[in-house]
Amino acid sequence: MKHSGKAALSALKLIGLAAAVLVAIFAAALIGKYVGTFILEYLTGILILLWIVFALFTFYFFRDPDPMTPAGKDLVIAPGHGKVDLIDTTTENEFMGGECRRISIFLSVFNIHVQNSPVTGKISYFRHTPGQYLNAINSDCAKFNENVYIGIDSLEPRGEKIGVRLIAGLIARRIVPWVSQNDGVMRGERISLIQFGSRVDVYLPMRAKIKVNLGDKVIGGETVIASFD
Repeated sequence: MKHSGKAALSALKLIGLAAAVLVAIFAAALIGKYVGTFILEYLTGILILLWIVFALFTFYFFRDPDPMTPAGKDLVIAPGHGKVDLIDTTTENEFMGGECRRISIFLSVFNIHVQNSPVTGKISYFRHTPGQYLNAINSDCAKFNENVYIGIDSLEPRGEKIGVRLIAGLIARRIVPWVSQNDGVMRGERISLIQFGSRVDVYLPMRAKIKVNLGDKVIGGETVIASFD
């Protein structure tokens, strides 16, 4: 499947960086006569254990199972794994062009952080907005936090606009898009990775029928969140 394995590669990069820091500490310890002896004799085991714990958590965090994407007609699929904590009507002029429905999904550090395309279509809008890193548990954090907004002209359901906003959080300091403007995407296809806790907003036309409720836990690439029956 397209972009499969990219999350694991990101995990390996972070683990490698942590290992490099560990080696640097040991190198510095060898240079210092007294401090070095203390570190080598008393802290070596602790530092190695901490690195192993970090490596295991990183592999867990960057897990990326293949989604079982439903094949029904005119469905909108959850782009992220997490909990639905906001369903409302809002005004979004960047891509949707006015009033629309919004479903917001909060991703904790224990959720999968690979995002999937909610529909099949073409990416006709792509914008990265720098910002702060406020706690993503606040559903309005998109007004202030760094985010990437992806607008999709849907082919199925045909003629509809679907917006997906990827939002960095307090711990999440990096959004890694795997798509760009004018790319074609398939429903359920991997489109991005947000590292360590975040939020995903989905913007839908007013006529979309919402299929989830507040508090529902959704699976990216699998759970139907709306339809155009």
